[in-house]
Amino acid sequence: MNAILVTGYKMHELGVFNESHEGVIWIKYVLRKRIIALIEEGVTWFIMSGQLGVEQWAMDVVNELQEEYPHIKLGLLTPFEEQESKWNERLKELYHERLDKADFVDSISKRPYENPMQLKVKNDFLVQKTDGLLVLYDEEKEGSPLFYMKVAQAMDKPIFVISPEEIEEARREALDDF
Repeated sequence: MNAILVTGYKMHELGVFNESHEGVIWIKYVLRKRIIALIEEGVTWFIMSGQLGVEQWAMDVVNELQEEYPHIKLGLLTPFEEQESKWNERLKELYHERLDKADFVDSISKRPYENPMQLKVKNDFLVQKTDGLLVLYDEEKEGSPLFYMKVAQAMDKPIFVISPEEIEEARREALDDF
């Protein structure tokens, strides 16, 4: 495997409305562990669409890991141009800081948002162009990650699921170490 698509829930799907929420720390912690394992298996590209939530937190993790693993790359392929146009100013600012650190940035549709088909095209394209999927997903709580997972299953791509239980376990273990 060379390239992995990293995704998960959007911020609002997790009930997280700012980047300083405690849960973000634990999501990043588990993402870091899983991404390191993938790097050790030979993955060099980590691809995201840049949506708010897990994907942007994964961008932070990959950027931090590039100091330790300078050969890894971060690719950002947005579904359409100006995807951040309706976000608040602070989220736009964070997004642009993250964009500046990516190794590759492009938009799949060369136009601003027009219709939901652009999101379906994004899902199909990103799964097709990567070797597998690392996804934060809860079987009991459907949401945006399910769209990627269905495409990955149809294309017989490996899916590596991070469950809420894994995040809670990491939190408990870390707290036990104090």
